[in-house]
Amino acid sequence: MNMPIAKAVPNPQLDPMETASIDELRQHQLERLRWSLNHAYLNVPLYRQRFDALGVHPDDLRTLDDLAKFPFTTKSDLRDNYPYGMFAVPMQDVVRLHASSGTTGKPTVVGYTQNDIDTWANVVARSIRAAGGRRGDKVHISYGYGLFTGGLGAHYGAERLGCTVIPMSGGQTEKQVQLIKDFQPDIIMVTPSYMLNIADEIERQGIDPHKLALRLGIFGAEPWTAELRKAIEARLGITALDIYGLSEIMGPGVAMECAETKDGPTIWEDHFYPEIIDPVTGEVLPDGQMGELVFTSLSKEALPMIRYRTRDLTRLLPGTARPMRRIDKITGRSDDMLIIRGVNVFPTQIEEQVLKIKQFAECYEIHLYRNGNLDSVEVHVELKPEHQHFNDEQQKAVAAELSRHIKTYIGISSRIVLQPAHALKRSEGKACHVVDKRPKA
Repeated sequence: MNMPIAKAVPNPQLDPMETASIDELRQHQLERLRWSLNHAYLNVPLYRQRFDALGVHPDDLRTLDDLAKFPFTTKSDLRDNYPYGMFAVPMQDVVRLHASSGTTGKPTVVGYTQNDIDTWANVVARSIRAAGGRRGDKVHISYGYGLFTGGLGAHYGAERLGCTVIPMSGGQTEKQVQLIKDFQPDIIMVTPSYMLNIADEIERQGIDPHKLALRLGIFGAEPWTAELRKAIEARLGITALDIYGLSEIMGPGVAMECAETKDGPTIWEDHFYPEIIDPVTGEVLPDGQMGELVFTSLSKEALPMIRYRTRDLTRLLPGTARPMRRIDKITGRSDDMLIIRGVNVFPTQIEEQVLKIKQFAECYEIHLYRNGNLDSVEVHVELKPEHQHFNDEQQKAVAAELSRHIKTYIGISSRIVLQPAHALKRSEGKACHVVDKRPKA
């Protein structure tokens, strides 16, 4: 059963579905959803078993709302069927494999047919164009290459748009800055936390970032706040936009913030159908309510995903720059949530408070301990280099201000530990902000 895929073009203008009416979009989704459910049911034993167990069949999908009758897919399903048990095509039709790091168990393996690769390149090209990228721009890619989907996903999409690609990958921060200075890229694609590392090195080398050619940063692969966006834009003199994706659904390019609105990533709904559910009950929630983001792939051949639970917490918002819906900023992941003395806390909430205080750098760490039966929280932050001269009283004052913000806005008590400039570990990929030293249950 072959899904028709749009032909690749070197410099695509707006795709027809980017300007379609809502009715046209919903009809398009319904047709593709029927195809995807059938494709999964006929070719993936797990889906056939799950559908049959629930007494549902792809033919039962008569409206988009009927998708709620079908079972969820989770990351553990991919791990339990490692490596290829979720594939819906013969291995001879799989032209590429990617995988997660597998740090918490077996890696999750994802596969792509050539049509899948073309679709991926097209949605990333669409994403870069929506961010303001154009044919002929130079794109410096600092996402990691290899099994991680970030580097190659960004690479193929930038080439599809007609850009000049600088495939730097992560690490070698001094060389990153040298190439940014010498090659004069217009766009950088990187995690926001590693962009901070690059910004530190730009300043260390005495380079004025506002004199570089960089005008646009496309940042993804981890949650980041509006406050961090403002800090990056002010520090580097660029526009910072949010790209969203995950390997199980495709990779980067599932959704992209549009340059004209900067109001949250637009989901490319002609390829990825979104739902928001209550993370506890699994009930589908109406647009506008916060919950867990769920995706069903509409055009993937090698690895169709039916109602995949991303664990990302957000809400669906009406379309603005495009008719397709947007997601709000990801507040965190349901599996990254910290429970501290009965209070649910996400690292991005701490980040938001740190960045309210202009004397602190953007880097931070949350250290969790257990004192007797109670949790104890330390927030490690750095004074910016220009504030290193603060005396004890000044340091106590800014630490107390941050502690007060955290108590007021989040509801937990914390001890603030000031560190010298550049003392905290910098990220060369996805940031790790939590050091949990509490005893395991």
